[in-house]
Amino acid sequence: MNRPTDSFTPRETNQFALLNQRRFGPFFWTQFCGAANDNLFKFAFTVMVTYQLSVSWLPVSLAGLVIGALFILPFLLFSATSGQLADKMDHALLMRWVKNFEIGIMALAAVGFVTQQVVVLLLCTFLMGLHSTLFGPVKFAYLPQVLGDHELTGGNGMTEMGTFVAILLGNVAGGLLVAMPDVGHTSVAVACMAVAVLGRLTSARIPSLPALHPRLQINWNPFSETLHNLRLARANPTVFRTLLGISWMWFFGAIFLSQFPSFAKEVLHGDAQVASLLLVLFSVGIGAGSLLCEALSRGRVEIGLAPLGAMGMTLFAVDLYMASNNLPVSELMGISAFMGISTHWRVMADLVLLSLFAGIYSVPMYALIQQQSHNAECARIIAANNIINALFMIASSLIAGAMLGVGMTIPDIIFWTGVANAAVTLAIFLAEPSYLHRFAAWLRGA
Repeated sequence: MNRPTDSFTPRETNQFALLNQRRFGPFFWTQFCGAANDNLFKFAFTVMVTYQLSVSWLPVSLAGLVIGALFILPFLLFSATSGQLADKMDHALLMRWVKNFEIGIMALAAVGFVTQQVVVLLLCTFLMGLHSTLFGPVKFAYLPQVLGDHELTGGNGMTEMGTFVAILLGNVAGGLLVAMPDVGHTSVAVACMAVAVLGRLTSARIPSLPALHPRLQINWNPFSETLHNLRLARANPTVFRTLLGISWMWFFGAIFLSQFPSFAKEVLHGDAQVASLLLVLFSVGIGAGSLLCEALSRGRVEIGLAPLGAMGMTLFAVDLYMASNNLPVSELMGISAFMGISTHWRVMADLVLLSLFAGIYSVPMYALIQQQSHNAECARIIAANNIINALFMIASSLIAGAMLGVGMTIPDIIFWTGVANAAVTLAIFLAEPSYLHRFAAWLRGA
């Protein structure tokens, strides 16, 4: 249903060569800067209110939850509206407007960091969530307009890899900058502004494309439009089941990401550096799996990779449980001491491999949605996906909290997440047998 416009006739190329082409390179670096800035800002702010400031009305134990909730709230409230805007407007123009908005938010955040105004920074957290909400649908709706079917898997793999690398670099930069003596807050303010401006400069080179649905009447009621978007997605059963599959991946990933600090400290007996190492390993795995998809897909959108990814996710989640359960109690150790224990290498390998297979699982699903959705509806279907993703991520936090509340350990949560992954993904593949049929054909080399 989707074909590149005549100006972007597909040609044989690999995913890395796309970075040198105007149809993809500026877009890639624009979304990279946005993801990096989101996480630079959020992590620096979280460290600031956790370790550096004493705020009576924002306890340290709740700071991370409040910041995370404020960031994700716009996805629930405004995804439906952002999907309409992306379908109605020239994608390049909308991305430039979003980047202008980001510069304004970061200017306000700079004031908040320098003056240590937590209320201002909380407002900026919500606004940065809104920035990401506006960018999400246009980000995924742009790709099928400029890439051929044979390039969708590689393009989505590059985009997902770039997103997770940007998240990693943003977290690392935010943590390092805010910890600098005397100039930490100013350094964060300058860095956030610089990345926002860089993102705006790269967006200026994204080629303009005709609006896909210029006569679309915007429904500004987020609740009725959310229901409409969900009905739109449900109209194509294959697309809707794929949306659920992607949202499950976010549920799965959120379980691990939310538990890394506690997993590092209470289970692996490592310090904050070990927690950061786990994030690095997870991000590297997702990126590697995303990039592998192009080679494994043999030049097409290969949904048969999704069952392979699901099996790897379950296998290595269960093995991570076995590798980390009942580790001997010890004093907190740094990275050097942690890596000096052979048992921990199995833990690290499991974490890289389960995230690698998560990348293999998700990239073909995004490509399928873009391929199967009508051009003029793609952004609104991605918006529906973002809404479901947000609900699944909220559910993951509530379920993990409830499991901990009844006395389960973090390794127990990892084990049951792996088991649930097998059950949920199997149910999705049975409901949409084309995944299993293509998996069998892929194994045969067909």
